[in-house]
Amino acid sequence: MRGRLDGPEDAGAAVVACPPHPQHGGDRTDRRLRAVSDALAERGVACLRFDYGPWDEGRGERADARNAVDWAADRHERVGLYGFSFGASMALLAGSDRTDALAAVVALAPAAQVGDADVPDALERIADSGRPVAVVYGERDDTADWRPVVERAAALGVPTTKLSADHFFIGQSDAVAAAVLDHLGPLLDD
Repeated sequence: MRGRLDGPEDAGAAVVACPPHPQHGGDRTDRRLRAVSDALAERGVACLRFDYGPWDEGRGERADARNAVDWAADRHERVGLYGFSFGASMALLAGSDRTDALAAVVALAPAAQVGDADVPDALERIADSGRPVAVVYGERDDTADWRPVVERAAALGVPTTKLSADHFFIGQSDAVAAAVLDHLGPLLDD
């Protein structure tokens, strides 16, 4: 697994950013990840953007996300987890495994299913842990099956933010960064 740490290395807080699907060109250079990383750096928060290892149908990618959280938790007092698309689903799944290490989890355009893993169940496990979790989605998204995640979030009282966008949030990097940072509030507070 390769990664890049943006922002101050000695920051008290860091966010791990999970990239979109690696088989569709998703990697740590994704513009939605960079937009959030840049906004975090302006707030003095580090952001670890990483690439998944060899494709493993979601299992290895989930482990990569957990390992990235562990790496960040060893170096920073507070850790958040964020992802876009496939990465949003990975953030929710890995976040449900490591709620003890996380201050907040934000998913941007998550799909409801990854392999045999049910993402709404992972959302519920995070919500039940008492850790802040939120879902941000594009109301015109016809790429990811996000509706079951948003419906489950509403049933659980998990905050959601709807943006007037398709799956790729074209031209909305600032809106994406603002929405994600809004939900990372507990992580950003000193």
